[in-house]
Amino acid sequence: MNQSRYWLLKSEPKSFSIDDLAACPEQTTQWDGVRNYQARNYLRDQMQPGDLGFFYHSNCKQPSIVGIVEICSAGYPDPTAFDPESPYFDPKSRIERPRWFMVDVRLVEKFSHPLPLKRLQQYRKELEGLTLLQRGHRLSVMPVAPEHWRFILSLTEKP
Repeated sequence: MNQSRYWLLKSEPKSFSIDDLAACPEQTTQWDGVRNYQARNYLRDQMQPGDLGFFYHSNCKQPSIVGIVEICSAGYPDPTAFDPESPYFDPKSRIERPRWFMVDVRLVEKFSHPLPLKRLQQYRKELEGLTLLQRGHRLSVMPVAPEHWRFILSLTEKP
């Protein structure tokens, strides 16, 4: 039996926010447009249905974890890579040899209070090794260790 994994998925709220996800049919959508090879590898090779992820608003006034999503599919080819009209088009990606992958995600919970990056940074000891807090890491999809997941969840219980 596979054990669930935990993730953090970043999105710029101007492009796609947790409220946008909440407005999707069945609060489910495709997590597409990832164009980093390491993040792609996580989507393609490691994410599985039932895994949970933090939804993180990035590149905004207050970067924050704003909720939780469930991974609803294994990774599959991202069709935006094949669409010349898409901002995520990649002319080197081929249907027979896809370069980019995505998963489907469903909203589990929107937090009543966002959990800002600045607050997470106050817990460097407890969150040691969390990729989000490491200098220079800009991945849009990253794993979260179970102990970090539990600790972060404990922070969401108090504003």
